[in-house]
Parts: sequence; structure tokens; C-alpha cells
Amino acid sequence: MKEIPRISESEWEVMKVLWSSNHPRTANEISEILVSDINWSPKTVRTLITRLVDKQAVGIDQSGKSYLYFPLIDKEQGLQIETRSFLKRMKGIGLKPILAQFINEQKLSEQDIMELRKLLDQRGR
Repeated sequence: MKEIPRISESEWEVMKVLWSSNHPRTANEISEILVSDINWSPKTVRTLITRLVDKQAVGIDQSGKSYLYFPLIDKEQGLQIETRSFLKRMKGIGLKPILAQFINEQKLSEQDIMELRKLLDQRGR
């Protein structure tokens, strides 16, 4: 797996927009979503896109009239790197209190709970 660059929290918002679609998006499409969802200016969104292209986390197709942007990091890789980063920052706290806090803070469906139990059962074997 290629080395995943350090991506800021704001840049992850752009990545989420790109992952939410099965096709590349223009800067205007990305901007429209983030301006309405997060109330960022279009200039801010374009700056974040440029940073992600520079970091090789986002690719660009310049063959058409409009530039099209697409993720070079898949969602699973993103989750993996964010999890590692989070656990590194929380080093010394221990996994049990982190999981307990997560479970207490999140609204979990019955299916979520069943899947978590299954994962813990598999891990315990």
C-alpha cells in the first residue's frame, strides 16, 4: 500500500465528498456541497482541493473542458490512517476507556451492537 499523506480534518471533508460519488467531480460540484454543508467559501474549498492534489491524495483529469477530481485514496485506506492517527494521539489512555466513551457517546442501532459483538467474539477466539 502506498504511503498515505497527512491529511487535515478540513481536507477529510473534501475526501468524503469525493468518496460519496462513483464519478469524478468538478471543483464547483465539490464547492457547492461543502459551502451548503459546512458554510465554507468556494475559495477555501479550492485551496483544500489544491492541497490534496499536491499531496497526491486526489487526482485530476484535465482532458475535458472542466477539471475533474477523484480520490487516489480509497475510503478504507482513509479510515485506516485516521484510526492509526487517533490511536497514536490517545496513546497511554488504553483502548477500553476509548471504546467505552465511543459507545456511550454514539447512538448505536441494534444491528451496530450485533456487529460489534460479532467482531469482539471473533477477536476473542
